[in-house]
Amino acid sequence: MDDPSQEPRDGWRMLPSWLLTQTANHAHRLVTDGFSAVDARGYHYRVLATLDESGPASQAALGRRSGIHVSEMVATINELAERELVERAPDPADRRRNVVSLTTAGKRQLRRLEKQLAERQDELLAPLSPEEREQFTELLSKLLDHHDRRSGEAG
Repeated sequence: MDDPSQEPRDGWRMLPSWLLTQTANHAHRLVTDGFSAVDARGYHYRVLATLDESGPASQAALGRRSGIHVSEMVATINELAERELVERAPDPADRRRNVVSLTTAGKRQLRRLEKQLAERQDELLAPLSPEEREQFTELLSKLLDHHDRRSGEAG
């Protein structure tokens, strides 16, 4: 290309929104592939990790804590219960609802998922030094916190 007007320009390819979107697509693919390798989905990880962090909970509380909509929560809990990764039992305080808890098998699956997640994070962030990874994570967290507060989604 001898004509400079015909050479590609970086313009839109350097927009932060474009870069974030494209990187998020790669992150999603990597994590999805990692979870698939151990027969799981992202929702499975979020539920198991939330139960591990917060203890047994009703489906509604679990949905709030994990950020999973009630319409997805029922199917996710059903899948996990079928695999004996969680169990449901009547809530002693209110027999109309169930309390979901993590089983020993669920804890083992969570450890497998955490291993996959750590490997995929390393793959995603491979070109960054440990210091750059920490700074990148801090900056992403700052952006997310700001926009969550603006939209009223801050937890």
